[in-house]
Amino acid sequence: MFSLQLTALPGIPLIQPGDDLVELIATATRAAAIRPQVNDIFVVSSKIVSKAENAFVDLRQIAISQRARQLAEQTHKEPAMVELILRQSRSISRQAQNVLVVEHLQGWISANAGIDRSNVDDSGHNVLVLPEEPDASAAQLRAGLCASFRVACAVIISDSHGRPFRNGTVGVAIGCAGIPAVLDIRGQPDLFGRELKSSIVGLADQIASAASLLSGEGNEGFPVVHLRGLRYESADSGAISLIRDAETDLYR
Repeated sequence: MFSLQLTALPGIPLIQPGDDLVELIATATRAAAIRPQVNDIFVVSSKIVSKAENAFVDLRQIAISQRARQLAEQTHKEPAMVELILRQSRSISRQAQNVLVVEHLQGWISANAGIDRSNVDDSGHNVLVLPEEPDASAAQLRAGLCASFRVACAVIISDSHGRPFRNGTVGVAIGCAGIPAVLDIRGQPDLFGRELKSSIVGLADQIASAASLLSGEGNEGFPVVHLRGLRYESADSGAISLIRDAETDLYR
């Protein structure tokens, strides 16, 4: 019998720029009476990673381009926010009233380039952008946690994304270290011995989505989830491997 155990770590404080996430996560893990084992996974909200890395932007300090002003008129969005979205993006995927879906600099397709105001303690001028290099951030967190606990674990940095054709956001992985983000099971047999031809599993996304059931989207205050019980081979392909090549993406 197989089972997974997910635990939302209590006691993670409101994160400030420069905070040591490794120390805070290690302290919360021990306070929860969890002794990390080999292949345990820590799913960490991108928001606290961005806060620790001081990825705040004051919208009052942004010089707004003509393109941003025109796009703001078309979408009815705040011009400064549109300018920042453009700076955080490679291209615009879709636009409509109050909607701007873009390809992020890291390659993710998401609304507003992942820029967020929620759970940012401010008068409304500051917003938070995604970590600049989430795979590198995940690798750094993993190295620190492995050293702290003296055991090989994995780290996934999660964010919430919407999906084409379906309502509701789900947790996805934007950073990953120590675990394969994508699991290629082509060539393996199904229940009747037939060879699987196209089965590629978004493993890190599945884990991030499961963790989001505990971490939540509002004022739950659980930005780190500990997972135990998953069998996997250690890997360092990074969450970047989850992004489909433009040549094989029929919806771009």
